[in-house]
Order: sequence, then structure tokens, then C-alpha cells
Amino acid sequence: MAALSAVVFALSWWLGLYLLARDPRKPVLVLAAIGLTSFAAVVALDAVRLVSGSDVLGRIEIYLVAVPGIAWFAVLLELSRPSDTWRSRAGEIVIVVAVATLAFVGATMAGSVEGPLRTGHWVMFAAISLSSLGAMVNAVVRRSQPGPVVGFVVIATLFFALGNAILIIPLGLVPSWLALASTGFDVALLGIAVAIGDAFDEGQALRADMLRSFAATAVVAVLFGGQALIGLAVTDEQTALTVLLFTSLGIAIAINVLADPLAGILDRLAFSRSPALRADRAALRQTEAALPLRSKSPLDDVDDETFVRLTRRALGHYSDLSKLVASPLTALPVIDQRLAARGAPDQPLERANELKALLADRIAALKPRDSGDFGTTEEWRYYNSLYFPYVVGVRAYAQNATASGLDPVARQAWQWFVTEVPQRSLHNWQNAAARLIAADLRGLVAVKD
Repeated sequence: MAALSAVVFALSWWLGLYLLARDPRKPVLVLAAIGLTSFAAVVALDAVRLVSGSDVLGRIEIYLVAVPGIAWFAVLLELSRPSDTWRSRAGEIVIVVAVATLAFVGATMAGSVEGPLRTGHWVMFAAISLSSLGAMVNAVVRRSQPGPVVGFVVIATLFFALGNAILIIPLGLVPSWLALASTGFDVALLGIAVAIGDAFDEGQALRADMLRSFAATAVVAVLFGGQALIGLAVTDEQTALTVLLFTSLGIAIAINVLADPLAGILDRLAFSRSPALRADRAALRQTEAALPLRSKSPLDDVDDETFVRLTRRALGHYSDLSKLVASPLTALPVIDQRLAARGAPDQPLERANELKALLADRIAALKPRDSGDFGTTEEWRYYNSLYFPYVVGVRAYAQNATASGLDPVARQAWQWFVTEVPQRSLHNWQNAAARLIAADLRGLVAVKD
């Protein structure tokens, strides 16, 4: 039983951290990571509770067991947001808070995860089940993107089913091994589906990167978890060794999956006086991490809408070479021509830098001719919406953002964004400008073909 719990724990913990490491700035990945890692925590806590017989752990677990369902409900709400539009998340946050409040009220009424079924358990079950079902229907109806995400409807159903299954594990309504095996299968498909959706959105390959991460995780899980399992089999110190099993697995997997961020922290400590060295090491790590995400033929059979989405993503990642390295647009024929023209080697970083220069040229082409450095008329909006946020780095809507450090022209643009341009309007202008640039780049591909 401990071995099966360890497998489910390791799988869900790894998937949660893997999604988080992909891009901690994306709400859907963060929410999915919370759901997966909190599920792993429930599996570990339940295993410790069973061997220790602790009533205190049962009273703690009843609250923790609601977190994965709430997180996955929030993921479904996030997936229902159109990817090419901007709208406030205030409404979704209010709904999630309401569902969480009802679920935790049910947890308080139930008092513990142990049976028999009480009114509080039913309240938790209803809060998570009904909200997840509604969010699933909403996500299926409102999901908008250029091309289907494989298995989206099936995975949305698994979100719903998993949010319910996690509630019955501790109650003993079905054999624990059966509940763990079924939910472990759901967890695997859940994490993979979210990763596939994100990779599709970014225009990246996924299989090689995920398989490499899984293989490395399997090795460290066997090395660290296997020792604790042997100890459980030959000694009577069940509680202590069970705690050691899950803490060892958790720490080992976290170090493996989050190796690059941890290396960055160590670099800042060890090379605090060498910022150039830190930057070079970070660029090499990011390039290495991005290479498995590149498709072999990334622009084959790409339709116009997908090409626009890829262009929009590349513009958004203008200042992030690690993202540009994995962009399918690095395979544009014009990139080959530009590299050959300046005699540069055909290497991933060179392609990423050339793509960045190409995007800068196309953004500059949007600037009105003979009109100065800055303007606020309608003809300036597309240029302003891309040049100042992405090339110059003007973050007018960021929390506590100021104009300090900006040159006079950028300060003028910052003031204009803050006082006269709603964030929704800027987002719409950026999408429209991306379509213009995509049409230009698409024309270059057509000429080459």
C-alpha cells in the first residue's frame, strides 16, 4: 500500500512541479500545479495518518482534501478564457472564493476525513462536483483557440471526476488501492493535458522534454524512495519511515525538476560580483532547456490563425531569448538568409537573436514616416503598442510601476499609457499589430515556398 501511495505521490508531485517550471507567470499552469501538488500532499498525509492512527491528521486532512478540487475548478475557469482577448479575472476570483468557502464550511461540518459519511462530506462533495461540472460545460462551450486541443473534452471530464474521487479515498468507501490507482491514472492524464494545451498555445514540442523530465524523476524516485520502502518492509518504525519516504521523494523530485531555477539562485550567491558570468550561464541553461521544445518541422502545415498566434507569442517573448529559442518562427526562411548574410553560425541562440532582430525590424516598419519619435494619433497606436512595452520595456500597468530610468520619449509614452489607454485597448491593439506582422512574415514563407 505504501509503495502504491508513493508512486501516485511521485507522479502528481512531479507533474505539478513540471507545469510550474514551464512558466510560473501563467495562471493556468500555476493553478494546475497547485491542484496536483496539493493532491500529492493529500496522498502523503493520508498514508501517514493510516499508519499512525492520528486523529489530528484526520482533522487537518479534511481541509487539505478540498484544495485540489478547488484548484482544478479554477483551472477550468481559466481554460474557458479566450486566449486572444483580455478581460478581468475579478468575476472568476469571486466564484472561486465562493466555492472554496462552501467547501471549507463543509469540511468544518464534517470535522474529519474518517467515515461514516456525514452532512459535511456531502456539502464538500456538492460544492466541488456541481461547480466543476458547470465549469467543465462552460470551458467546452467558450473555449476559443486556433485549432483543437487534443482530448480537451475528455480531460475536462477527468478534472470533474478527479475532484470527486479525491474525497472518497480517506472514507474507505472503496479499497484504497483501487481509489489510488484510478485517481493516479486521472492525475497523469490531467497533468499531461494541461502541458499539451500550454505547448500548443506556445507552438512548442513537448514529448522529448516531458519524457526526459519523467525519466530523471523516475531515477531519483527509485533511488531515494526505494531505500525507505525497504526500511518499511524490514522494520516496525512505520510512522517515521513513512514520513521519511514522502519527504525524501518530495525533496528529491523538487531538486530534479527545479534544477535550473535553483542553479540560478546558486549562481547569484557564488558569482555575486560577476553579473556578466551569471548572465552567460543563465543563457546557456535556458538554451539547453528550450532545445527539446523545438519541433523538427515547426512551420509545416501551419494555418494562418496558428501563424498569427505564434507571432503574437514571439512578440510577447521579445526580451526572453529562452522562449524565442523554442519559437517555431526561428525556422523562417528569412532567418537562414539573415544568418548567411552576416556569416553567423546556424546555432539556436543565433537564430533566436536573429528572430528578435527581425521582429524589431517589423515593429519599426509600423512607425509612421516623418512624424517624430512619438505620437498619440490613430496611426501611431500599433507601433506604440508593440515598441514601447516590448522593445523599450515600458510596463505601464505593472503594480508599483514608475517611469524612473526611462528616456524622455519612453516617459512620454508611459504617461500616455497610464492616463489615456485602457489595458484592454492596448491588448486589442497588440493583437491587431501582431496580425499585420504575421501577414508580413507569412508572405516571406510563401515566397520561399
